[in-house]
Amino acid sequence: MLAVVEKFEDGYVATYNRPLHYSVEKVWATLTENGKLEKWMSNLQVVDLRKGGIIKFNMNDGTGKSIDISIIDFKELEYLQYEWGEGWVRFELFPKDDGCLLVLKEYIPTLSDHTSKDLAGWHVCLDMFSTLLDGQYMDFPKGEWEKWHEKYVRIVKQL
Repeated sequence: MLAVVEKFEDGYVATYNRPLHYSVEKVWATLTENGKLEKWMSNLQVVDLRKGGIIKFNMNDGTGKSIDISIIDFKELEYLQYEWGEGWVRFELFPKDDGCLLVLKEYIPTLSDHTSKDLAGWHVCLDMFSTLLDGQYMDFPKGEWEKWHEKYVRIVKQL
């Protein structure tokens, strides 16, 4: 399911809705526990999980370099929001009878040549996230990313 990208006064918000057949607790653990997080978003490492806390973005380029990302908003088992470049990303969990709804929102202040790449990246990472919840692991699927990137290029051009 493609993200919906909307224009607002001060930028854009991309929203991904993923209904999941797993409990909020299991989804939250996959979102926030480093042993699980590294399997769907290998660059991220939670250092201090709280509002005002830190997540490290590791470059994973062999240099050992990383960037500290501030956690902007947080409520355990409900939402996690942190800096993402010039904008932010926010994960929200909503319990449902058959599991939960995961909503990922990315705030993008200004569109660039990188926007469609980032949107495709989140799309594929959410697919990896779902696969991990199903008890399986997959390497980043570059071919899938390329397919989704083409679709997000068209969406961004329309904005």
